[in-house]
Amino acid sequence: MILSDLSITRPVVASVLSLLLTVFGMVAFERLPLREYPDIDPPVVSVETSYSGAAASVVENRVTEVIEERISGVEGIRFIESTSEDGRSVINIEFEIDRDVDAAANDIRDRVSTILDDLPVESDPPEIQKVDSNEDVIMWLNLASDRMSVPELTDYADRYLVDRFSVLNGVARVRVGGGQQYAMRVWLDRRALAARNLTVSDVEAALRAENLELPAGSIDSAARQFTVRTLRSFRTAEDFSRLVVARGDGGYLVRLGDVARVERGTAEDRLFFRGNGVPMVGVGIIKQSTANTLAVAKAAKAEMQRINASLPEGMALKQSYDSSVFVDGAIREVFKTLLIAIAMVVGVIYLFLGSARATLVPAVTVPVSLVATFTVLLALGFSVNILTLLALVLAIGLVVDDAIVVLENIHRRMEQYGETRLVAAYRGTRQVGFAVVATTVVLVAVFV
Repeated sequence: MILSDLSITRPVVASVLSLLLTVFGMVAFERLPLREYPDIDPPVVSVETSYSGAAASVVENRVTEVIEERISGVEGIRFIESTSEDGRSVINIEFEIDRDVDAAANDIRDRVSTILDDLPVESDPPEIQKVDSNEDVIMWLNLASDRMSVPELTDYADRYLVDRFSVLNGVARVRVGGGQQYAMRVWLDRRALAARNLTVSDVEAALRAENLELPAGSIDSAARQFTVRTLRSFRTAEDFSRLVVARGDGGYLVRLGDVARVERGTAEDRLFFRGNGVPMVGVGIIKQSTANTLAVAKAAKAEMQRINASLPEGMALKQSYDSSVFVDGAIREVFKTLLIAIAMVVGVIYLFLGSARATLVPAVTVPVSLVATFTVLLALGFSVNILTLLALVLAIGLVVDDAIVVLENIHRRMEQYGETRLVAAYRGTRQVGFAVVATTVVLVAVFV
């Protein structure tokens, strides 16, 4: 065996190689993503369509069923799951595990693009994207205030908090949950509309035509150039109330305030978020797919402490849900099991061999081989999770068994043949080296 011969005849080289493997393994461990479970997501593609103002039954008939019928013939689909609710349609398509998710998403886009003309004009174009578990929120922070309403909290979070958390290392996106966006709400009076021979479509057309901010061009002279900017006149509820909807008999102008009540409200007031009975807004942290969950959570908590010191009076940002607690607890238990396994293996070896010097050989092989394994994990794109750490715990027994076989054969040759330590190590390792490697390869093949 070339490796064993080199290790015995060149001990300095063997020591340097072991140190290099250990150093590379430690560097790789710092760069490996830390997860609770491995990334084994099945290929899933979602199609989401917004149809504001439509009832669930209308969404199902005019959007969901139309899309389902068109995409059902795509190759490799396991099942299709759809949800139709007021103003929204969501279709999840799961493919066979060996199907490339990028190719599947492209196939779905091609099919959906052929039915865009069949969908309602008022609906938004379908949004097609790959579903990834890495898009799940790993931490929720709750923003609450005893002096601000939920829309005000939402506006504050969008303006000041999202950017603060987005720039943290490992953060992919920040999501505001349970928020209520400001919007101008128009409550139409059907009797007033009927008296003036107007319909809801007439009001909608007037709003779409007038509530615009268009480029006004520029003014050029011989020495200067000015960009013309037109200020939008509709900013308050009173401005919208003065909007001309139609022209009545005798040139009378019918304004929006004559047929409706206009007030500033929220785009959706049926959804809200409360924690312990207190209205609040959630700030969700979504990490990058290769980021360390514990590192991202730690950075977010530190940033939360800095933000709390500068928040307006009466406002507080508190931690709510934190998935890193479960990841940290699970990983700690596995690491603890790993250390206990190493200690018990070394203790059993010393108990049976009765020699601290002989015990040192297999005791050194365990940390060197385990730490060097992280280099291979990084090269193969794996992560540190419960399953990979469990595999390391099982591998301790294989490593120690091989070391004991080699050590026992060397010890036997020294006692039976009276060989020196160097000769016994050289010949004893050569004698069982192939058998040890073959046994390990067979065990690896079984697990694979």
